Amino acid sequence: MKKELYFGVAIMAMILIGVAISMPAPSEMTNGHLGLLMLSLIVVAIMLGFPTAFTLMGMGVIFTYFAYDQDIQKTLDLMVQSTYKVMTNDVLISVPLFVFMGYLVERANLIEKLFKSLHLAMARLPGALGVATLVTCAIFATATGIVGAVVTLMGLLAMPSMLKAGYDTKMAAGAITAGGCLGILIPPSVLLIVYGATAGVSVVQLYAGAFFPGIMLASLYVAYIIIRAKLNPKSAPPLSEEDRKVPLSPVLDSLKRTYGSSRAVSALVNGMKGRREGNLTTGQVANQFFVAMLPAIFAAFILGLVYSSLTAPKEAAFDTSGLVSFGSEYQGSSSSNYDFGFDEPAGAETTEAAPALEEPTEPAAAAEEPESTPAPLNFWISLLVVVGVLLYYYSRLSFERLEVFKMLLTSFFPLAILILAVLGSIVFGFATPSEAAAVGAFGGLLLAAGYRQLSFPVLRESAFLTSKTTAMVCWLFVGSSIFSAAFALLGGQELVENWVLSLGLTPIQFLLLSQVIIFLLGWPLEWTEIIVIFMPIFIPLLPYFDIDPLFFGLLVAMNLQTAFLSPPVAMAAFYLKGVSPPGVTLNQIFLGMIPFMFIQIFAMFVLYVFPQIGMWLPGVLYR
Repeated sequence: MKKELYFGVAIMAMILIGVAISMPAPSEMTNGHLGLLMLSLIVVAIMLGFPTAFTLMGMGVIFTYFAYDQDIQKTLDLMVQSTYKVMTNDVLISVPLFVFMGYLVERANLIEKLFKSLHLAMARLPGALGVATLVTCAIFATATGIVGAVVTLMGLLAMPSMLKAGYDTKMAAGAITAGGCLGILIPPSVLLIVYGATAGVSVVQLYAGAFFPGIMLASLYVAYIIIRAKLNPKSAPPLSEEDRKVPLSPVLDSLKRTYGSSRAVSALVNGMKGRREGNLTTGQVANQFFVAMLPAIFAAFILGLVYSSLTAPKEAAFDTSGLVSFGSEYQGSSSSNYDFGFDEPAGAETTEAAPALEEPTEPAAAAEEPESTPAPLNFWISLLVVVGVLLYYYSRLSFERLEVFKMLLTSFFPLAILILAVLGSIVFGFATPSEAAAVGAFGGLLLAAGYRQLSFPVLRESAFLTSKTTAMVCWLFVGSSIFSAAFALLGGQELVENWVLSLGLTPIQFLLLSQVIIFLLGWPLEWTEIIVIFMPIFIPLLPYFDIDPLFFGLLVAMNLQTAFLSPPVAMAAFYLKGVSPPGVTLNQIFLGMIPFMFIQIFAMFVLYVFPQIGMWLPGVLYR
């Protein structure tokens, strides 16, 4: 028997022994104890390999049958109602669309171009290949959200490159597995959609809340790679001159031969008005010059928008000085001065006292044109900084760097625009998650078509895999809904709540206990099973400890990432082992994952100490 099998059998034995010890005698067993027995049997059955969704449904129906005193009609009614409740959940509409977007982006073959352009762009950094691997994984995981696909593809692409460059095997494995798991946390994450639907939390707020923690975690990974490569260059050697060499396009190569070591901008300007080798036309050179000027054009566009927003004319305030609020003529007088009786009609004696109406006059402010507001000093300082950065950039822009920029333009920026369009429309309230997911799916189609990878077989395979994944998620929700209803009906939830509250835990202690349980559950179970089975147990306890479900969801997402990287049952390790070169062992992958696991635990600690990292953006945008 393999070690993994021994470990799984040991965990199941511990669960069964614990249940046998904690359960009372059959004569003293209550419905609440039946609920806890059902919960433990669910975990064991899933570990034995039974399908999660149908195991949840089967257990739920069987125990509901006993809870209703063997009334089959009520049991079937509960099953139908739970299924209908799930199928009418609008949040789940975005799941197939985001999954379809991910499969299309995966099949557009962008990841190889993205990895190559990034590692050339970061060639001067210590640990350049490791940093490029992490950044590629983060971008690709954000676009796809499928951990297994990202780890597998990067294992095929980056692992041989890093081993060939002399990287430590453990460091290379850790970078790939840690970067691939970032899709669990960074939006648009399917996990956050499932958590939001389960906990009743806005997916929009979850996406906004996960944005900065995801960036923080990815930055900590990159910082670790750079520091380790700086302290121990043997673990991450710098790229050789051959690996740093950038092949130039014919136009740039011709200009470089013509003007020698001149900078790219001056050579392009001279090429448009001066001599040119070969058959170069002015249009070809002008096209390259336009590409080189894109950063300046983009900066000018953004600064122009900011300037127009800051200097927009303020609308004239309406003059209300002549208006009198209703009842103000009675302020300051005692009620005894007025007769509130009903002996005579209202207004019979007060007509003479009514103030005379004056001819309406046109307000002076209405005749004046609104004046524009001058831009503040901070804008001009920012403008000088941007101009200085652009001048420095163009003064050092060589032909090779321009070629790398063109590579990024065709690999990184399309994905970045797609991700920003999807996330921006959600976070800023322009679209619901379902509408943004539809935009993302359409963008995935455009990307695949733009890179000439869109064909009927690709479309058919993406649609099939999307249907398969969506069916799994929906059946999981149906099974979870039936299971949760049965668990609550048996009184298991009430029993758990009474037990937790009897411990007298503080909010910190409850958070520690819940996160440790979730971390341990991440060994034998997938994140979908943890969310749909155990979140309905934890969520009702949060109000007792004054914990925001949104903040709890961010901790859970980061925690489940940690579970993916924690030996001995780390799914990311098995994904990578399946595509690694023959010399890479599972133990080396495990050892490489451990430092990143500790970084994730540290990131969870930082998020807990400074909750505004995750709560600031939702608070600014939606509360």
